[in-house]
Amino acid sequence: MDDSLRSEVVRRARELGAIAVRFTRASKDEPTHERLAQSFERGDLATWTYDERYARTASSPEALLPGARTVICVAVPYATEAPVRRPLTGRVSNYAWSTDYHRRMRALLTDLARSVPGEVAIVCDTAPLAERAFAARAGLGWIGKHTNLINPELGSFIFLGEIVTTIDLGEDAPLAKTCGSCVRCVEGCPTGALRGDYTIDATRCIADLTQRTDSIPREMRALIGDWVWGCDICQLVCPPTMQARPQADSANAAVPELAAPSLQKLLRLRSSEFKRLYRNSAVGWRGAAVLRRNAAVALGNALDRSAVPVLTEALSEDPHPMVREHAAWALGRIGCPSALQALRARLEYEENEAVRVEIDTSLEPFGAAGRFKS
Repeated sequence: MDDSLRSEVVRRARELGAIAVRFTRASKDEPTHERLAQSFERGDLATWTYDERYARTASSPEALLPGARTVICVAVPYATEAPVRRPLTGRVSNYAWSTDYHRRMRALLTDLARSVPGEVAIVCDTAPLAERAFAARAGLGWIGKHTNLINPELGSFIFLGEIVTTIDLGEDAPLAKTCGSCVRCVEGCPTGALRGDYTIDATRCIADLTQRTDSIPREMRALIGDWVWGCDICQLVCPPTMQARPQADSANAAVPELAAPSLQKLLRLRSSEFKRLYRNSAVGWRGAAVLRRNAAVALGNALDRSAVPVLTEALSEDPHPMVREHAAWALGRIGCPSALQALRARLEYEENEAVRVEIDTSLEPFGAAGRFKS
């Protein structure tokens, strides 16, 4: 191990904006392999295409880089001051309030990798590597009951990045720390996604629900509240994160249009405007229809009659059946006379069966006539 090289990597990483830098061996992490395999078997990540092969690869840096000896783990804080939120605005996870962190972290890691001789592989949520597990093994923090990595000084609002290298840079010890008896995140999760045993049913997680590309299960919609992308609740109630001071740099300053978007504008969002607003953000990869769907759900949860006109417009004119389906649900949730009238009027013309079923289901509690025969 070259101590001078190790010190130079730490110095350069901090110069580039990393607050914490730690090292761990690139040997296979068997507990992580087992944990991931069990998670996939339970169906915790059923909405994603992960399998046993992913579990094997993610737990073994050598699968990413043959001959790997060290994983350099870095953390960059992203907690920023929340923007002023007005009525009928959506909530967005803090990590997506500014430009896409993948680009910024990759640029940092690419620059840092120039300080490392030998072969390297750069990871920033872009390759099959269990980033939180290796960061915990390196002592960057511990994995909390909300399954995020918690750094003692920074909390859990941190971006992680790794450089896997064939150079031996030694290893740091993991922290002797757990969440103990604290269950604030478990109790705070509206959907019951957190089990309290450091595992999560991601199919119930609001962050997962707002990113899926199909319909959100009906029983979950009311629990999403006003979140339109991601969710921070389990982190916001976590004591270490609550106590940490925002340390993000100006590059992560909140952009109001991204951090607190107007729900009505979001529901009218089309491809050209979507590309202008989100092409450089971490939200841009799922497309405009997903955000319109989420806006419809949030408007339904707002229970504000002023949203009926824009929801009626979406129900009648949105080109995507998924968005029309969730607009129908939102109108039924609001349930005022004009909302019910919009549902009845659309039922006569709607051709998509899933949307028709949603309209009919939304009208049913009100004893509305006009039930259709499939």
